[in-house]
Amino acid sequence: MTQWHADADSDAASSGPPAEEFAPAEPDLKCYRAAVSDLVAEVRRCGPTDSGCAESIVAKHLDSEPFADVLSCGPEGRDGTIARMCFDVRNFEPGPHSSRSVAALVRISLLAQIDLLWWGHSPAYLTDADVLDATELVDLDHLYRVGQLRFSYRHQAGTFLARAVRSAERHAMPARSPRTAGLWIARGRPSILAWLNQLADDFAEIAPPGTPALWVTSLTRSAEHQRHLRSMGYVAPLPSAHCAGYAADIEMTWFRHHHAHRLLRGLLLDRQRADEVNVIDEGQAWHVCLRPDIVREPRQVLEPAHGG
Repeated sequence: MTQWHADADSDAASSGPPAEEFAPAEPDLKCYRAAVSDLVAEVRRCGPTDSGCAESIVAKHLDSEPFADVLSCGPEGRDGTIARMCFDVRNFEPGPHSSRSVAALVRISLLAQIDLLWWGHSPAYLTDADVLDATELVDLDHLYRVGQLRFSYRHQAGTFLARAVRSAERHAMPARSPRTAGLWIARGRPSILAWLNQLADDFAEIAPPGTPALWVTSLTRSAEHQRHLRSMGYVAPLPSAHCAGYAADIEMTWFRHHHAHRLLRGLLLDRQRADEVNVIDEGQAWHVCLRPDIVREPRQVLEPAHGG
């Protein structure tokens, strides 16, 4: 029976940035999130696809506080981040994989800057081979087999036949599983897996009887794969905490079938208020990113949910 520690990958010692690399005083993230909400409300007064109007609003506000304070801490610096955001807003086009509106793009992009405040200067997995070869990452399939995962996931369908079967399943039994492609590579840092396991336990305690386990739709990605997602129209910024191994996406919409989505949303927002994670509503799935303090703190050994 295998046991593992959340800090067994030596996140603090080898993979994450040393504590001295962080500014002594972190920007006021509560104030920043409130300012993001106000700016997005202003952008919503533009049309949902009026990128010119949205760019004008974004350019007017981002050079002032509290935006400048957070954007200055990212790897591109304040000016580089503002230029990239304006470019993305200017070139926004609605599509099957893109944000629902230009306002949603602005909100997601600005909240993702909190991830980069924490992990934007950390080494990224550049290629899929880097993710597969990384010794600090853990194989989710192994943990599942030995009973050490409390949450659900699935792999992406790798063949045309597998995709056809999955499509038929969605049409025949739409509530059986989430409408998600699945994990490209099922590997993750023990620290975030421990956090997800705890969240899954807490969700199971309060969800209505019969509610399926927490479902993770995305975990560690390479920068190579992130660029692929971006080319398909997804909001997939680079750098990304996914590419450093400290972010995950959690299915939300599917739990409406079980009247549990509001409970899950409340749990995630509680974790954000407790300064454990950054949370971004991305629609069907919600993005979470661990803050460095959570990664550096030793966590309890996780006992298997059942015998392995």
